Amino acid sequence: LVLTVPLIIFMDDVSGNVSKQWNKHHAVYMSNASMPREMIEKEFCVRFVSSSPHASPMEIAKAVKESIEAAADEGIVAYDCKYKDEVMLIPYGLFDAGDNPMQAEECSHGGLHCNYFCRTCEVGGTMSVKQSDEGYLKLFEIGEFRRPEETIQQILKQIELSKLSGGTTKVQHAVSSTGTHDTTSASIVNRLLELGKHLRKREPGKPAINEREVQQTLEKELEEMLGGLPVEDHINPLLSMTGLNIHQDTPTEILHTILLGVVKYFWGQTIWILDKTHLIKIFQTRLDNINKDGLNLPTLGAEYICRYSGSLIGKHFKSLAQIMPFLIYDLVPSTVLNGWTVIGQLVVLLWHTRIDDVEEYLVRYLPQP
Repeated sequence: LVLTVPLIIFMDDVSGNVSKQWNKHHAVYMSNASMPREMIEKEFCVRFVSSSPHASPMEIAKAVKESIEAAADEGIVAYDCKYKDEVMLIPYGLFDAGDNPMQAEECSHGGLHCNYFCRTCEVGGTMSVKQSDEGYLKLFEIGEFRRPEETIQQILKQIELSKLSGGTTKVQHAVSSTGTHDTTSASIVNRLLELGKHLRKREPGKPAINEREVQQTLEKELEEMLGGLPVEDHINPLLSMTGLNIHQDTPTEILHTILLGVVKYFWGQTIWILDKTHLIKIFQTRLDNINKDGLNLPTLGAEYICRYSGSLIGKHFKSLAQIMPFLIYDLVPSTVLNGWTVIGQLVVLLWHTRIDDVEEYLVRYLPQP
């Protein structure tokens, strides 16, 4: 009997110290995605893979990829207590978990500051396009999905551009026009750009090196950096991982995107309004006396929330998102109240622990007629 084992691969930077002093390590953990949710959340079902304060995330990812693919090629023989027989396990990567910056790096994407800011699709455009009415509306539509094969070609093109005259500007334009930025090959690109500038620099009393000789020197330098390996071995290894489409298999991390993103900033604006209108005390009283049944929290800590409104964490925002409309219905403008109502509906949909009817739950994208 052969069984496939889908793996959830988590990679992020964590502190290696018990104290508050930040000592960044890149760590990788794995979970068996086929396990029930009640089990997969338990600490003993999360397996430590690797951690390093020196190796880059993509260097660790390359080793993880090679390990998984080797195990898949050879298979892992184990005893199944349910079937009471030997089985062969074939592991594969289901998706890569992490926060938005780490997932952007895993996708060889430049992040949210790019013109094309999505690591999954090509939604976006130049600033002038996004500020236009038509361009702004298209930001809320799904763009053409990114494909690993195209991303690899864009990375290879940036390496070639780095050898040309004016390469810095050409590479920057390529990054801004596609959103593709590969940290794995960045050292190669930067080295070629620096060497190209040095070779093309005109010095008094010395003849300029012709472009052909510059190109030959850069090609030789590139060959030495590749070390006899193909250039594909020096770019993001996750782009070519078997069974994994890294652009689509990096689910949005909702803690930072929603609770510490949209909800946090909306909370800050609401507190500013309440403070300006001297209604904080009324808000605190209502928060302290609201019915907390169903929130699965012993207490909301109204005094703490109001006193340290700028230092709240995810669990506070998760609860506030569900009760804010009942607290501020006559304290803030209707636009702010409507915003909190929509946020409350969104949070309830995102933090489902069980979905009985997937078709009813899913929000389908319907193209315009």
